[in-house]
Amino acid sequence: MNALQILYAPDSPFATLLRNLRAVARLDSTVLLLGESGTGKEVCARHLHSQSRRSESPFVALNCAAIPPSLLESELFGHEKGAFTGAHAQRAGRFEQASKGTLFLDEIGELSLTAQASLLRVLQERRVCRVGGSDEIDVDFRLVAATHRDLWAMVQQGTFRQDLYFRIHVVTLRVPPLRERMSDIPYLAKGLLARVCNRLHEPAPRLDPAGLQEMMRYDWPGNVRELENLIERFVALHPMGVQLKELVEEGRRRQARPPADPLERERGELRELLARHGGHRERAAAELGITRRALTFRLQRTGLTRVRSKT
Repeated sequence: MNALQILYAPDSPFATLLRNLRAVARLDSTVLLLGESGTGKEVCARHLHSQSRRSESPFVALNCAAIPPSLLESELFGHEKGAFTGAHAQRAGRFEQASKGTLFLDEIGELSLTAQASLLRVLQERRVCRVGGSDEIDVDFRLVAATHRDLWAMVQQGTFRQDLYFRIHVVTLRVPPLRERMSDIPYLAKGLLARVCNRLHEPAPRLDPAGLQEMMRYDWPGNVRELENLIERFVALHPMGVQLKELVEEGRRRQARPPADPLERERGELRELLARHGGHRERAAAELGITRRALTFRLQRTGLTRVRSKT
């Protein structure tokens, strides 16, 4: 776990959250982390794991929103060789990989009802069967789930199973957004600056007081993730004379504009991605760190199936 991402002020609400995580860590109870995107839910899950009796065993993370429904069963359960086209070797799924350790399911609210039923069965029986297999395998993992959604509202709407909701709603902790922990910003900014400069092999520019004050007056809709991106932009542009205050003001102007429709925004980003790679989906998928099949799923979801593909 990157300790820089959990730097905080002594009076921060994040300090209370970390104390609660350490208190819960001694047990094997399921934990549900609630919070906006970019607040650091995975960092909290890793911290919980590091404080638990399972800390010497694997921490396995899966972002449920990033896996196409058609691939999710194989991702979770694994598969036997020859189970389907492309299954050239036996593969353990995330349930098996996390055995004796912790399984972190991020954005659990994005699971389909079918996947929810499969997850509920594993949580009840603690056994899995690989796709294409017949033998049941015992698994022993602690589940930590996270979401930015209101799961109870989804239960009322019929898009999230009530029995699964109560199965994972054992210990619920809220990860505060950055706008509720403004006193942490100087600590986070300095820690993230050191991290970014170390990764880029760049000398660290000075975080001037005026820039830090401007940062503490900004709402940070993208939370810690947005802060880290801004710090990296500052490191990259500082030699050109760009000041930290200017970058924060740019973010404020962008926030003042009417928010774009999320689907339209994703569609535009995918168009730009494919344009950069001349329509080559393999290269575009490689830039995103996903498979070509996963990219095709995103193109279909955003209505870009007619975009010409090159191989």
